[in-house]
Amino acid sequence: MARANGKVILLGEHAVVYGVPAIAAGIERGVEARARPAESSSLRIGERRALPGDDSDLGRAFAALLGALAAPKLAVEATLELPPGSGLGASAALGVAIARAVLEETGSAPDSARVLAAAAAWEGVYHGNPSGVDAAAAAHAGCLLFDKINGPRPLTLGRDLILAIGLAGPPASTKLMVEGVARLRERRPAVVDKALEGIRALVGNAKLCLEAGDLPGLGSLMNYNQMLLSGLFVSTEGIERCCGLARDAGALGAKLTGAGGGGAVVALCDGTSEPILGAWRAAGVECFGSAVRGSVGEASVRT
Repeated sequence: MARANGKVILLGEHAVVYGVPAIAAGIERGVEARARPAESSSLRIGERRALPGDDSDLGRAFAALLGALAAPKLAVEATLELPPGSGLGASAALGVAIARAVLEETGSAPDSARVLAAAAAWEGVYHGNPSGVDAAAAAHAGCLLFDKINGPRPLTLGRDLILAIGLAGPPASTKLMVEGVARLRERRPAVVDKALEGIRALVGNAKLCLEAGDLPGLGSLMNYNQMLLSGLFVSTEGIERCCGLARDAGALGAKLTGAGGGGAVVALCDGTSEPILGAWRAAGVECFGSAVRGSVGEASVRT
């Protein structure tokens, strides 16, 4: 059995499109996958089934992944623990877990470069030219600093992070949200560029907070990042409500994670996630907790 993590973006989404670094964290919920030899290749994810190269995006993604690994005929089953399309990296986690399962079944070493290349082929079907941050976070258990030039770089954490993750509303299209920010930049370049530089400064300070274990400082930076994202019109009433509920319940910081327009909110907790999760549940918000450990390493392949 192979495994990969979901992810949250602690700071830097949208700005990363313009070369600003982002900080991502792998979360405990993710994907488990198993592969076995078969007369013809197939993929099952819950009730969804696909054949490589069929008319579905899932079939095309599966074919791209198998091709990247030069894999033999395999039947693959995957279990998704994340809500799809909510900015939590479900697609990339599927790509990483399935690639690991294929390599495990074929007796190949779970080489990180091969896994990430196969996951990129998978993600390319869905997102065209993915940045790679989701797949990098799916393959690691800790925090990563990511930018388009240098790619992912692991961060050493001074303290574990306890997170609460809530679904603030139906997800929006990542493509449409990114295009919306691009249009705003065309109309008001000075405003957007100022926000991007502000996010760059927040990410730089957040890196220092993570390394020093300064969680109150990190939470404040997350709140400021949310303010700047609101100014880019990617927040929603549901996201702001979830952030407010989390802060009122004792969260050190709370913000959207991912493209915005709906989807997920991540809150940094002070010791325990239960007060925030309780407040969200009382308000009818689907949610769960996760920990990000201080030691960083590639996510394990569990058997």
